[in-house]
Amino acid sequence: MAKVFGKKDRNRCRFCRGGDAKIDYKDLQSLSKMVSAQGKMLSRKRTGNCAKCQRGARRAIKRARFLALMPFVG
Repeated sequence: MAKVFGKKDRNRCRFCRGGDAKIDYKDLQSLSKMVSAQGKMLSRKRTGNCAKCQRGARRAIKRARFLALMPFVG
């Protein structure tokens, strides 16, 4: 049976896959991918994040909103 390479990486979240799981509130490009057009945070199922990275993303989005880097409403 042949091994499938890359399948394990595809199942991991985007932050853990890169090796650097640090989620920064100033990285608006990656945070905007986790927010819908109406400004709602997307679920883990939609974003593909693990639980730890989803909590960090939630914290970063809230911090970016408070500092007026991201809008509260779309």
